[in-house]
Amino acid sequence: MNTVQVSCRSCGKPNLSTILSLGKTPLANALLTGEQLEEIEQTYDLDLVFCPSCSLVQITETVPPEKLFREYFYLSSFSETLLRHSEENANRLIQSKNLSHDSLVIEIASNDGYLLQYYKRAGVPVLGIEPARNIAQTAEERGIPTICEFFDAQLADKLIVDGKRADVVHANNVLAHVPDLNGFVHGVQLLLKNKGVSVIEVPYVKDMIDRHEFDTIYHEHLCYFSLTALDHLFRRHDLFIEDVKRLDIHGGTLRIYARKQNKDSNVRSAVVDEMLAEEVAWAGNEEFYRGFGEEVERLRGALVTMLSGLKAEGKRIAVYGASAKGSTLMNYFGLGRPLLDFVVDRSTIKQGHYTPGTHLPIYSPAMLLKEKPDYVLLLTWNFADEILQQQAEYRKQGGRFIIPIPELRVV
Repeated sequence: MNTVQVSCRSCGKPNLSTILSLGKTPLANALLTGEQLEEIEQTYDLDLVFCPSCSLVQITETVPPEKLFREYFYLSSFSETLLRHSEENANRLIQSKNLSHDSLVIEIASNDGYLLQYYKRAGVPVLGIEPARNIAQTAEERGIPTICEFFDAQLADKLIVDGKRADVVHANNVLAHVPDLNGFVHGVQLLLKNKGVSVIEVPYVKDMIDRHEFDTIYHEHLCYFSLTALDHLFRRHDLFIEDVKRLDIHGGTLRIYARKQNKDSNVRSAVVDEMLAEEVAWAGNEEFYRGFGEEVERLRGALVTMLSGLKAEGKRIAVYGASAKGSTLMNYFGLGRPLLDFVVDRSTIKQGHYTPGTHLPIYSPAMLLKEKPDYVLLLTWNFADEILQQQAEYRKQGGRFIIPIPELRVV
């Protein structure tokens, strides 16, 4: 059953302030089969709000995780950029934490083993926790031991009884998906060894606002974090953030390193203090978020005008990326047929399906060379460099890409 949030997901305080309403949209990753096109498609309110008390930005409607994540269409291993990012992360931690065959690395929302494979290759024991049945099975087939469950404090307790406390707990792009933030972070605290470290990556809300990344907003992403909001949340559960890094991946990411609080090791990097001090100027300031909606409307007008003009000239326009981001953008901007012809995506589990709301067919990227559309709207713009390189032959034959975010441009 869906629930509507009237108090903050982190601190529990009321009086949330609306930043942007994206109306009613379908679930961003709910790709359709041909048979489902005739069925009535469910839609849900998508409203972004701000908590003045702890600075957390969040959406108000919670769709049950069982509905969102038990069958999933995103495989991390299809992104070469993400694989390189993950390998570097794993190698750095193996060296800095002296991880060995006596260690244990656990990843929450481990997907298809895209990250844990690099620890396993180095001889470090691993355990994945992944609620999507189809993806957990894929990880197991790749030799990554995986528990097919949602993570919470109760699962952490069970793992501890089984002797599985972790030297490293990874949680990449999952904290934003969690309805019970406090239960999740408490579970991480339980799961860590006394000298263990949790390494958590989340989209950075300042980058989302500055770069007009409204397409990051969809029902799977319940929360959008500043370091200030994370600091409030983690302190509540006796974890302190000892270091933070700003990363470019996914349009702007924070990677935090958090440990259990104790009198001997509560020393944090100067970078954490500097970023918290910088955030004082905006993280808790409602005015910072007010111009976001206006920028989104400006972008909508510019993109729709461009696509309509090209279509009037007889140009064919395809889409690259059957992504959640793309679903938000196409549905809120009212894009689909007749402006757009079809979608391509590298993920084989998406091919043969149709996009939610807009009902465009999804093919392999090979379709670009077969059909030769004049333009391709690149909705997985966060992997633009990788995709433009992969599509060198299409571009050589005259094909052009439209990149909508952070600013509309054609390459």
